[in-house]
Amino acid sequence: GGGWGCSKVSPGCTSCYAERLNLRRGNKREFHGKWEFQLKERELETWYKLPSGSKVFVEDMGDLFHSDIPWGMICRIFETMMNRPSVTFQVLTKRPGRMAFFAEQIWPTWFASTTLKWPANVWAGTSVESQKYAPRLDCLLRVPAKVRFVSAEPLLEWLDLSEWLA
Repeated sequence: GGGWGCSKVSPGCTSCYAERLNLRRGNKREFHGKWEFQLKERELETWYKLPSGSKVFVEDMGDLFHSDIPWGMICRIFETMMNRPSVTFQVLTKRPGRMAFFAEQIWPTWFASTTLKWPANVWAGTSVESQKYAPRLDCLLRVPAKVRFVSAEPLLEWLDLSEWLA
């Protein structure tokens, strides 16, 4: 019981703070292999109690766009975020390709009744730890979020993102 989960996808994952915390206080499992994620409705309900203007770092101990998280679970989380437009939700992923696929393919089907392409209160971000992983920004740019951001951590080398900032 308890704990978090993820799988390493790049060198930026080697010093993962969430894994270290999980090994100490969570389910004691290292972040690799297949995971079975569970949606905790009780945790989603806490978002309805947050005061306007609050910010939430979604899945701060994992990655919402991990390949083992089913689309239905992600849609349920997005549904809750859409229902709290006065709260800002920051979604950071090392898997922006899956986030872009969600925005382009899953969203239009699941949320067909809404004209929204992406909730304005949901920020989309990706981690870029070295120049090799800067092309993650190509995927991030496909996500129609009002706010897109980059987390350059852990920064493993000099990084030039000017190609994506123009």
